[in-house]
Amino acid sequence: MNKVILLDKRPVGKPQISDFKINIEDVPVADDGEILLQTRYVSIDPYLRGRMNDAESYVPPFELKKPLQSGIIAEVIDSNNTRFKIGDFVLGNLDWKEYQVSDGKGLRSIPNEPAYLTAYLGILGMTGLTAYLGLTQIGFPKPGETLVVSGAAGAVGSIAGQVGKFLGCRVVGLTGSDEKVQLLKSKFHFDEAINYKTTVDLNRAIKAACPDGVDIYFDNVGGKISDAVLNNINKYARIPLCGAISLYNESGPVLGPYIQPILVKKSALIRGFIVSDFADQFPAATKQLTAWLMEGNLSYHETIYEGFDHIPQAFLGLFDGSNEGKMIVKI
Repeated sequence: MNKVILLDKRPVGKPQISDFKINIEDVPVADDGEILLQTRYVSIDPYLRGRMNDAESYVPPFELKKPLQSGIIAEVIDSNNTRFKIGDFVLGNLDWKEYQVSDGKGLRSIPNEPAYLTAYLGILGMTGLTAYLGLTQIGFPKPGETLVVSGAAGAVGSIAGQVGKFLGCRVVGLTGSDEKVQLLKSKFHFDEAINYKTTVDLNRAIKAACPDGVDIYFDNVGGKISDAVLNNINKYARIPLCGAISLYNESGPVLGPYIQPILVKKSALIRGFIVSDFADQFPAATKQLTAWLMEGNLSYHETIYEGFDHIPQAFLGLFDGSNEGKMIVKI
């Protein structure tokens, strides 16, 4: 039989397990031109929360009572398509199903290298591209500048900080536990890291960690954390706005400090982006990330849940801060 995870209800505030439903279907059969896929790894990403709302965004919302989707690595277990053979591994935006058929459109074949297979959901996939292109195309890092990254121990943040370090920046990470502070310093080589949950005066802590001010702020979280960083930006600071996970579960408008006076006073640039804005640069960026990874200049960390039934729990874990690096479910 074939398990399928549906969006049963649209979340109000923080998502709950009851918003999801597991259905049982028959395993489909591949027709002419199709392949039968078995899910192996599922990417769990914060942006999926926005697709659960019935609201206009840069991607259509998920439909109620229909399967959710995300980046998935799957194995071809039957093929009637000359482009793919049994045993191939593919990457694509696929349904949360144990088995599904595809005509192959939108799928990318990836090498079955166990040591790097899941990297194609993270550092060598959309996650790595988001970090690299957001930082380089909006942040324009220069040697000697100070880069602050929020959500720094997450999938995108941990890569953005490493890229900034490799490009000559002093890098400071904001994260939510002492364990993650140590991870940022020891594995990802951040110069400094701050546990925002235990810091009484975040504004002062950022000032102390960034004695020369903040030149680039890679923002993954928004909210009060970002307010504190913006109080410390330098003239001509650049702010790639990648996400705002601290606000994703708010059910109504959230009021905070008005940032326009700061941006004007500092002649600062803030630009929201999605990675597809830079699609024409994917090949070159992937080549660079792959080279850095193979040379040992970049590291990545994964939090892996096991079992198809645990996909919803893994998703909820994003909002509890339980992930270090990329959140993945192994089937």
